[in-house]
Amino acid sequence: MKTYFLTVFEQDGTNILDDTFEADTDDQAKKIGQAKLAEHGYEDQTHRCVAPEGHLVLFHR
Repeated sequence: MKTYFLTVFEQDGTNILDDTFEADTDDQAKKIGQAKLAEHGYEDQTHRCVAPEGHLVLFHR
């Protein structure tokens, strides 16, 4: 399993969520990240989910 990093930002750049979670694949991480965003009501906030290798799995501006 790999550890992915999910971050959500306010418009001014302030972090409002920093979370890590584990997933086997990027597709699984994308689904988990989207579920976490929905759980907290942050789907429309600026966010990113980054794989341990550094590439983006999820991004919304």
